[in-house]
Amino acid sequence: MAAATRVLQRAISPSLVVILGATGTGKSKLAIEIGKRLNGEIISADSMQVYKGLDIITNKVTEEEQAQCLHHMISFVDPLVSGYTVVDFRNKALSLIEDMHHRQKLPIIVGGTNYYIESLLWKVLINPGGSESEKGVASESKTELEKLGGPELHRWLKEVDPDMAAILHPHDARKIARSLQVFMDTGVPHSRLLEEQRGQDGGGCLGGPLRFQNPCIFWLHCKTNALDERLDKRVDQMLSLGLIDELKDFHQRFNEKMIKENSQDYQHGIFQSIGFKEFHEYLTASENISQEERDKLKIKGIESLKQVTRRYARKQNKWVRNRFLKRPASNVPPVYGLDVTDVTNWETTVLTPALEILDCLQKGEQPSAQPIRAEGLEPRNKRSHHMCDLCDKVIIGDLEWTAHQKSKNHLYQVRKRRKAKQASDQGPNATEHQNDSDRQVPVL
Repeated sequence: MAAATRVLQRAISPSLVVILGATGTGKSKLAIEIGKRLNGEIISADSMQVYKGLDIITNKVTEEEQAQCLHHMISFVDPLVSGYTVVDFRNKALSLIEDMHHRQKLPIIVGGTNYYIESLLWKVLINPGGSESEKGVASESKTELEKLGGPELHRWLKEVDPDMAAILHPHDARKIARSLQVFMDTGVPHSRLLEEQRGQDGGGCLGGPLRFQNPCIFWLHCKTNALDERLDKRVDQMLSLGLIDELKDFHQRFNEKMIKENSQDYQHGIFQSIGFKEFHEYLTASENISQEERDKLKIKGIESLKQVTRRYARKQNKWVRNRFLKRPASNVPPVYGLDVTDVTNWETTVLTPALEILDCLQKGEQPSAQPIRAEGLEPRNKRSHHMCDLCDKVIIGDLEWTAHQKSKNHLYQVRKRRKAKQASDQGPNATEHQNDSDRQVPVL
């Protein structure tokens, strides 16, 4: 099967198209147009769109848009399932890509969940062993592990995989539980398996080798102020489409009972979706509050949604820069940038250049458009473990440690300790003398 896949990859050039970009940059629009023209099918790489429901808040493509080009991986997971993982996504998506290659279709990956896209481009995840039923049990076991809490799990991980424990924060229960689950499934420390993966031919410091040769990657980028304005308008459009009613309905059908049972959280499944937790106070407000108070909670939710959406867009763009542009390596494919700041001439400035690049790649020619130049090799942020005794905090990462040392809170603790040491060196009467000095009144 592997040999057949390699042959198909040579027959289809590029092997797949990946469209990156922050939310609100028009990734789906470009994907549909490419799919219609180049015999393609779209795989959604969005961790929230896999769940049924909340179509407006998760910004799913409409039925009319899906009719223009076949879409996969949208609205097929029960919203109450909390154990759907990136491994589940990767396995299903890779199977779809293989099938598309057999049918001479062009796979088009589009979505904003970066670790979903990363799992398809690179061999960066550890495969759980066992049958499907055993994997289901493992997923439930991981969820049960998380309930123990980060600190207790971290102590356990220190015993079985000290190298992994050193780079995971004690409060990151999900990642710690994942590492423990890998060890329980395989009997091998997670850190050792990851090191073996990086050592594969074509691998690097960030993970294993590329899965597919010659992928074509587009990055839709936009000036920050223009994107912020566009995102605010999109939230307003969501409201006009019935966002509030959608949230109320979903809350009543799935979330209300969980809150009463004290089993609801915003860390798993579709409840992680941006927008849902921002309206938590509004959705759970008492029936006895006044309409004025209710309106205030609604406005608060809207403003919070806009703020979080803008922050998420910055995070998405930061990942593209860090993963593709600031860490150039042999296993990092080139990225073609498409500026979507001004969309008044979208076909001329976005669609036409994208199609020209793909046409050249399919012919085996070098596109006239150049990939985005790498921004220069930055020192890798080693996930070293640091303990700040002054602030009583654990810091993971050298860059994070440097930033913490410059933070206001840390510098305040430094000054506080310095003053305490000076007072101690001057003896027990130092404070009293200082107070006497403070009480002296100058003679006029």
